[in-house]
Amino acid sequence: MVSTDGLERNLGLFPTMMISMGAMIGSGIFVLPAIGFKKAGAAVILAYVISAVVVLPAALSKSEMATAMPESGGTYIYIDRALGPLFGTIAGIGSWFSLTFKSAFALVGLGSYLLLIAPVSSSVITPLALALGVVVVVLNILGTELSGKVQSVIVSIVLLGLLAFSINSGIAGDYGNLEPFAPNGEWGVITAAAFVFVSFAGVTKIASIAEEVENPGKNLPRAMIGSMAIMTVIYVLVVTAIVIMTDPKVLKDGGPNGPSVTPMADGAGVLFGGFGVVIVSVLAIVALTSMANAGILSTSRFPLAMSRDSLLPPQLSDVSPKCGTPRNSILLTGAVLLLLIAFVPVIELAKLASAFKILVFSISNIALIAFRESDMEEYDPDFKAPGYPFVQIFGVIAGLVLITQMGLLSIIGAIGIIAFGVVLYFGYGRQRTHREGAISSVRGDDDSSEKEDSNQSGDSENKEE
Repeated sequence: MVSTDGLERNLGLFPTMMISMGAMIGSGIFVLPAIGFKKAGAAVILAYVISAVVVLPAALSKSEMATAMPESGGTYIYIDRALGPLFGTIAGIGSWFSLTFKSAFALVGLGSYLLLIAPVSSSVITPLALALGVVVVVLNILGTELSGKVQSVIVSIVLLGLLAFSINSGIAGDYGNLEPFAPNGEWGVITAAAFVFVSFAGVTKIASIAEEVENPGKNLPRAMIGSMAIMTVIYVLVVTAIVIMTDPKVLKDGGPNGPSVTPMADGAGVLFGGFGVVIVSVLAIVALTSMANAGILSTSRFPLAMSRDSLLPPQLSDVSPKCGTPRNSILLTGAVLLLLIAFVPVIELAKLASAFKILVFSISNIALIAFRESDMEEYDPDFKAPGYPFVQIFGVIAGLVLITQMGLLSIIGAIGIIAFGVVLYFGYGRQRTHREGAISSVRGDDDSSEKEDSNQSGDSENKEE
């Protein structure tokens, strides 16, 4: 089945779930547990649960909006249609940048695990990450269905490995490592939750490829909510296994600049010796590559959607007739990815982008409220988020609380991304688009409909000329 703009609906429920889970299996398991442990002790386990609770409202909101607007662009589309093109530009360009940073971080991050199993110099990490980046970009250009199939195989293998690690750790682990559970108190747990929040951010990436999902009214909500439920259980099991298998001093100070950057391998080394380190390192490399693949697949749809709305150059909305993929948008995203890997300290930039991601999740809840309270007849979702509006209000407040725990640099990074989006909109998009968001009818703006009709009439006359 082909959409109106040439993209094929060939992703069923299983590959869609695997793409979502693949976007979450990565740094959240293989890197972040030790950083969270540094801030919260064994209560980092609880921090993952708190993060899942904060993400859930946005996942439910995006599930509803995705069934009403099963188009490429996901978060950008929802915020743009709800709050207008200015907010849409900020959300779209910011999500694109932050998710590209995360994909670059995944490819660079696998280098730490590579060094554990291969007798190579650390200077090889960047060239290897670049090579894998090229492979991922080519795979996405060749076709979404192929990319989805590869993702399904990779994620299935990684999940089996993680379950085996957790089960064996549960038998051999030292449960005394769970005490004291929260040495830094409640706010230490909240701070850890803010830092591991990005572990769940991938759950809504599949909204960006909604236009390529079969039967989106059913498959999108099932994939988002199902993958999040499964990954919450996986996170709790794996992080618990890491904590009970690893010396707390290693988790806190085993890395080159503080916390260990290979906590899974640390635990596997205690459990299985050198063989365990090799197995976990291979899983980490595969999982982080999978995370980058899912990232490019979904992130490249932001420029595509923004181009269709005249907020970015029209060439980015071209779809390859041969492969059925937005080649130019993928190439642009891939080029930025490779530049970040080659020239930028992506680990630091990924941290700067984290606060913006939390902010976008909060705004997504506001977007749903705008749609529900507006008079838009076109908004007719197949799935309705339960608990409205209390769930969404909780999501907004909880997200803002987490942002305050991210640190000054992360907040400055979010402000910088917002500023860039504002400049891009007023410099390029404003003169090319005249639509308003659903919030205009919520405000009761009596002139909004007349203004929109006038703008549409003017646009029609310009096209005729």
